[in-house]
Amino acid sequence: MTAPLLVLGVGNPSRGDDALGPLFVERLERAALPGVEVLTDFQLQIEHAMDLIGRARVVFVDAALERGVRLERVEPRADAAAQTHALSPAAVLEVFRQVVGQPPEAFVLAIGGESFELGEGLSATAASNLEEALGVFAQSMSPPVHQTDLL
Repeated sequence: MTAPLLVLGVGNPSRGDDALGPLFVERLERAALPGVEVLTDFQLQIEHAMDLIGRARVVFVDAALERGVRLERVEPRADAAAQTHALSPAAVLEVFRQVVGQPPEAFVLAIGGESFELGEGLSATAASNLEEALGVFAQSMSPPVHQTDLL
């Protein structure tokens, strides 16, 4: 049976703060929340549209060059990235719309990072933002989850 919520973490764990998406997914995986499935990859690709089949909601989690944490709804939209191997969350939703039909409710959880060099570890800022992102996610779940469940 397909879990109603898919959390898809994007990023490269070898590139400092770019590991935020996969680290977020690791924390969720350890929590084993009912009705939640997790997946991680280096980048979004056209094949990820098929991972959305049967879902009520999807949350794309990725590092961003910004401060703090941002959770926002995303709608299907074709973009220039659709012609490459890496897609945006909106483009993945657009592929789903074209191939399958109405996509699930979708959100992007952007976690601020500052250091993305190969071989670097997670910065203190990114580590703090990861904790904040877990709290934002926990509160956005229905019903809300206690953040301590995600530790």
